[in-house]
This record gives sequence, structure tokens and C-alpha cells, in this order.
Amino acid sequence: MESLFKDEPLAYRMAPRTFEEYAGQGHIIGKGKLLRRAIEADRITSIILYGPPGTGKTALARVIANSTSAHFEWLNAATAGLQDIRRVIAEARKLKKAGQKTILFLDEIHRFNKLQQDALLPDVEEGNVILIAATVENPFFYVNSALLSRSQVFELKPLGMEDIIKIMKSAISDKKRGLGNLNIQAGDDALGHLAKTADGDARRALSALEVAALTTPPGDGGAIHITKEVAEESIQKKAVLYDKAGDQHYDTISAFIKSMRGSDPDAAIYYLAKMIYAGEDPRFIARRIIIFAAEDIGVKDPMALVLAISALHAVEFVGMPEGRIPLAQAVVYAAAAPKSNASFMALERALKDVAEEQTLEVPDHLKDAHYRGAEKLGHGTGYKYPHDYPGAKVEQEYLKKKKKYYEPPE
Repeated sequence: MESLFKDEPLAYRMAPRTFEEYAGQGHIIGKGKLLRRAIEADRITSIILYGPPGTGKTALARVIANSTSAHFEWLNAATAGLQDIRRVIAEARKLKKAGQKTILFLDEIHRFNKLQQDALLPDVEEGNVILIAATVENPFFYVNSALLSRSQVFELKPLGMEDIIKIMKSAISDKKRGLGNLNIQAGDDALGHLAKTADGDARRALSALEVAALTTPPGDGGAIHITKEVAEESIQKKAVLYDKAGDQHYDTISAFIKSMRGSDPDAAIYYLAKMIYAGEDPRFIARRIIIFAAEDIGVKDPMALVLAISALHAVEFVGMPEGRIPLAQAVVYAAAAPKSNASFMALERALKDVAEEQTLEVPDHLKDAHYRGAEKLGHGTGYKYPHDYPGAKVEQEYLKKKKKYYEPPE
């Protein structure tokens, strides 16, 4: 059993068994917090754990499994089907009659379709099973609303560097489950690099640490020295948490737009860099800058729209990675430019009136007078040509009902 256990990945072996071994997520499982009190009192109800990979969702489920008197079942939605659900539920009903609770941990619940999620609903509602579901996707988009209403959602955050370093040091010293028998000497700069590059993902940090430990030959005295250079080789390129169709995509582009709107070029450039690094479509970024230039800068600086459109053409013409240069220019210009949404808001007010009020007829003197019979209908009659007047401006009725849509910026 010992040898079999050692063949498991380090991240799996080092999974915490108690709250004392668990790192991070103090906002939901710190001492005195609701979830921790419920777990310690063995009074947990159905919950959904939502957060990025490697932040401790499955690890927390293991802590719960070790803390409860309930029967614990594990399923992964990537491989489980309706038959597996029915098996667990049938067993849970029997145990309930015998006075024992059943907790079902369902990993990657977002992979279950509506029918599979619906199969859980009656037994969750009746208390035949207590559901602990985990997902990296926003549950408010991927989990049935009926199941959501019967569960509490807890969001797990990316782990801080201190938490990840603590986890790695524990793995280095643990002789039973970790790397404690290898006499590893890891410098603070090496562990710091692994923690920083793991970007909040403890599993990635432990995997890189294991690669470093198992591929570095012992030095003088039999010690395995993990230097920063070894750490850099072991973890390679940082993997930015970014999904092109999920929360990270929408959250990042939202922060990008709001940073430009708030005239913060440094924040806007950071979010641009994050999207480029993660492989976002540069044309998508350019289109968002174009929309921003028209909506948020508008008449305050019309050149912003010209520059944004030019940036899109430049990206399509030169491609990437050089295309990032005109994108950066457009972003800095847009963030630093004076802002006005007056033209956009004027349109929004007018659209509201068009949709909700009686449509205003075009005044006769503004109607087209170039077709045969227009004069007999009075179309164009009485129109005053502005260029015939001083300053090319003349007072006349342009709208049948007086409206105020455009409010010029100061």
C-alpha cells in the first residue's frame, strides 16, 4: 500500500485531512465562519464550491469527509452518469431509514446536463442526500436554478503566495505523504518563484515542486538543491487563469473597459497584457476599444475613434505579436483622453422615446421635395436653407415635438 500511495501525484498525496492542514480560504472557513461551524458541528447542508483550479475545492471536500459521521460518496461529473446518480440515491435512501445521512460530493457539476442535474433535485430537496458540488464555472450560469435555490454557494479565491509556500514547505518536510525522505534543500527564492508562477493554483505548484525534486540529482552530502534556476525549468511559463468564454473573459474585459473609462492607463494596459498573454483574439480587443472610443469619449475627442479603428486595421495587417503595439497605443490614448458619453446617451434617450411614445411625423418642410408630385403635397415647401443665413444657422422646426436629447459636455 505504501508503494502504491507513493505512485500517486504529490498534490494528491498532500491533500489536507483537517482544517489545521488546510491553507487559504479564510473568508469562508476561518474560525467562527458559518461554513466551518457547520462542518465542525456535522450540520452541513447542500453547498456549491465555486473557484479556479487548485484553490482547494476537492481538498475541502476531503476535510468534510474526515469530519462527518455521514456516509460519503464521490462522483465526478466528467465520468459519472444517471446510473451512478441513481445508485448513490438508492443507497442514501436506505441509509436514511437506518438513521444515517449521506453526503454526495460531485466534482465538475457544470459538466452535468439539465436532465442529470434534475435527477438530483428531488432527493436534495427531501434531504435524502446532502450535495457538495464543485465547479470552476460560474454556478449561476451552469447549475439549474432549482438546485441553486436549495444550496449555498461559496466562492473560493486563488491562493496567496504565502499559502502556496506553506503548502510546499509542508510537502518538503512530510516524510509519510510528501518528499521528506529526499533531503530537499529549497531556497526561498525558488519557492517564491514557484508560488508566484503557479498564480494561486496549489496543485500546479506542488506538481512543479515534485518535478524539481525527482529530476534534480543529489549534490554533495546527498541533498537535492532546488535553486531558482531549477524552479524556473520545472514550472516553465506561467499559466494565466483565463477562459475565453467564461467568467475570466468577461471579468477581464469589464475591468479593461472600466479602467479606460476611469482614465487609468496603467490598469488598462495591465488588463490588455493579461488578455494578450492568455491568447485572447486581438480583434476582439480592438473592437472593444472602438466601441469605447465612440461611447465613452465621443465628441470630447473624435480622434480616439479614428485611432481605435486604425488599431484594428493595423492588427489585421501586421498580425501578432507586433499587433500588440498599436493596441497599446490605442489603449493609452483612450484611457488618457477626455470623456463624454453625451452622444451615446442622447441616442439612448431617443431610442426610448421611439420605442415607448407615438412616433413623430417628419415636418412637411423637411420632407423630400425631389420626386414628382412632392410640391402638390407641400413637401419641402417653406424649408429654410441654413447656408443662406449668417453663420449657416436658422431657426425652424426640425421635430414636431420639442425634445432635449443631446446635453453637450462642459
